[in-house]
Amino acid sequence: MDFFYLFTVSLFIISATHFHHVLADRGGSIGINYGRIADNLPSPPQVVELLKQQGITKAKIYDTDSSVLTAFASSGVRITVALPNEQLAAAAASPAFTDSWVQSNILPNRASIEAIAVGNEVFVDPSNVTAFLVPAMENVYGSLVKFGVGSIKVSSPIALTALQNSYPPSAGNFKEELIGGAVKPMLSFLRRTNSSIMVNAYPFFAYTQNVKSIDLNYALLGSNSSVVTDPNNGLVYRSLFEAQIDAVYAAMIALNFDDINIVVTETGWPSQGDAKEAGAGIANAAAYNGNLVRRVFTGSGTPLRPRVPLNVYLFALFNENQKPGPTSERNYGLFYPDQRKVYDIPLRAEQPGSTTAAKN
Repeated sequence: MDFFYLFTVSLFIISATHFHHVLADRGGSIGINYGRIADNLPSPPQVVELLKQQGITKAKIYDTDSSVLTAFASSGVRITVALPNEQLAAAAASPAFTDSWVQSNILPNRASIEAIAVGNEVFVDPSNVTAFLVPAMENVYGSLVKFGVGSIKVSSPIALTALQNSYPPSAGNFKEELIGGAVKPMLSFLRRTNSSIMVNAYPFFAYTQNVKSIDLNYALLGSNSSVVTDPNNGLVYRSLFEAQIDAVYAAMIALNFDDINIVVTETGWPSQGDAKEAGAGIANAAAYNGNLVRRVFTGSGTPLRPRVPLNVYLFALFNENQKPGPTSERNYGLFYPDQRKVYDIPLRAEQPGSTTAAKN
């Protein structure tokens, strides 16, 4: 996950009149990340039943675990799987490797798999595997086409730390050292394969880093939050989440890629945190995720892409007790391992629900 949100002001100006709006053929969608770094979680078949009870029709996992994929088969829940960072070098080096990987993991489960995340936040991986990313994506896609499942989308989640500037949103741009060797080739691949870029966006991190300058309700998508007007194009932002997403859109537009949509592959708010993690808590987690779900189901997009519905995967399904790091890392779940709700929010459009008040 992205633990640093760069709130650096840039003078780079992008005119809103040049933004290309891509029409989507349906409303927004909510999915959920099913992480499994824990020793007390329900079985995969129990998880599938939980998702179905909650009306969740999209899920994302971080591998291609056979027991999970078997449970999801014929469930009606569409799944995004992952090729882990540890396998990028092998995937980049050998089409034979990706042929075998696709044959073993994708073909038997083709009916339920809608996308493959090749790596995760590769640009910030300490193993320095960035050079392998796009060749691995190319080989995975080539293997999919070879075996007749080329309709499965291939992308890779990026963290917001891939941006050099993110405020104001219109000044969003990628880090110079990433552009030529990674970002441009990846965006070219996504354009050619008609795929979306995957983005992990966490207003929580921005808020904890900038408590004095960011209104909590703005971070929580609250209806009574302050608004921020982009000085370069006059667009009005009522949530930090939308500002973060539009900063990525602007960064792509700055490289002349104005026709690629975004799928938010991770976003969430922890229900518990360490003393230094300002804003962590059940009330704020319920407010953020509940407000975001309601926002997604309005069917509209961001100020920069108002006609492109939001497609979002919440992080995460369960609290995961074996995740390293601060307390927050083990408390992003919407559910406890015993399947009780950590807090109650709507997870489908037809559910009523009320916004939980924010608390500092």
